[in-house]
Order: sequence, then C-alpha cells, then structure tokens
Amino acid sequence: MIKLADQKVGKIIHFYDKIGVAVVEVSDTLAVGDTVKISGHGNEFTQSVSSMQVEHEQIEEAKKGQTVGMKLDQAASEGDEIYKVTS
Repeated sequence: MIKLADQKVGKIIHFYDKIGVAVVEVSDTLAVGDTVKISGHGNEFTQSVSSMQVEHEQIEEAKKGQTVGMKLDQAASEGDEIYKVTS
C-alpha cells in the first residue's frame, strides 16, 4: 500500500495541561473521527479526534481559519503541528 503524505491541518497555539485540551488554529478541514498526528518539540503521537469545541459548543467539523478546542490523549506544546493521517 502506498502511503500518501500527511496533510497539515493545524497548529497548537495553547495547551491546557490540567484538562488535556489544545487550542488549535485550523488551516484545513478537520472532523471528529479523523486520525491526526501531533508533532513537534519532542512530541509525536497519533490519535483519533474525539471532541472539538468552539466557544464551548460541540462541533463535528472545523474549517480553515477557525480556532477550536480539541481534547488530546497526551500532552502537547504550543507550536506543535497537527497533520491529518491518510493511508
């Protein structure tokens, strides 16, 4: 199987470590259920997007230009990049 290049979909601009939520500047469409890779500052892990919010409202899809809160399985850092994993 040929692996396609992972597509950058956002960048973490803040991380709330106590609640495990990243504030993400979205640069391409991202949806609940997508598999993403978080990479940078010595961090690199893959997870499924389980929850996203805008102004405390649950959303199913984020579009380019939005800033969203996203629950993460592991700690991340400001400046880490988020890639949609494709196969």
